[in-house]
Amino acid sequence: MLNQDIINEIKDQEYPNIISSIEKFLEEQLEKNHSAGLILGLSGGIDSAVLAYLCKRNLKDKTLALIMPDTSITPNSETEDALKMISLTGIEYKLIDIKPIVNEYSMYLEPNEKAKGNLRARVRTNILYYYANAKNYLVLGSSDKSEYQIGYFTKFGDGASDITPIISLYKLQVREIAKHLGVPQNIIAKKSSPHLWKDHEAEEELGLTYEEIDSILYCLYEKKISIEEIEKNTQISRESIEKIQQLHINSEHKRLPIPRPDRN
Repeated sequence: MLNQDIINEIKDQEYPNIISSIEKFLEEQLEKNHSAGLILGLSGGIDSAVLAYLCKRNLKDKTLALIMPDTSITPNSETEDALKMISLTGIEYKLIDIKPIVNEYSMYLEPNEKAKGNLRARVRTNILYYYANAKNYLVLGSSDKSEYQIGYFTKFGDGASDITPIISLYKLQVREIAKHLGVPQNIIAKKSSPHLWKDHEAEEELGLTYEEIDSILYCLYEKKISIEEIEKNTQISRESIEKIQQLHINSEHKRLPIPRPDRN
């Protein structure tokens, strides 16, 4: 049984203030970078839905959403949810099936399903930056703090962006802020999935729930307590705690600037 007090501590935030702070950040970034608008990939999941709802409040006329399923693997329900977000927010959108692009790549590459999954993320990023380039828009990253800290994103794929508005929010906090923004409950409650391959679900791949992941990350890197204390306080196994810690360590290269040799 997870320690509900820790989960409540993570969730207990001043969300109206956070929303105002992010809105101000978005407007400041547009001005600072002399950009005409914002562009995001809209998947039908919670993170991109929160971005869409944040943008529609004050920047609806300066936001473009790209819905980019690979129709060979992306469930129709995901595309339908993304289109529902469009109808609810009223932001401009384009629907682009990336299946033909991925298939074209596959004609020249040896088979590897994991690499192909990450290729899908990088194809989407290429398209986002194409339109960002054409329109002088900033690309919004949809990574939250949970996924960023454990490297659960594709390097130069969904990890590539100009600004990352929700990167300081754990997944549990993203769900809470979604409620304040009016994101539909079915989007908030659905299981997270990058949909990089068929039947791809985040918690199944990671082997832990986001309640467990966030509790571990929060205790390790914010409360800064030992693994022994975390195990005792959270009722999460030492094996799981060490797994998340190792994911954080192994993915450090994704969060650091590209290494380069020193010049004498």
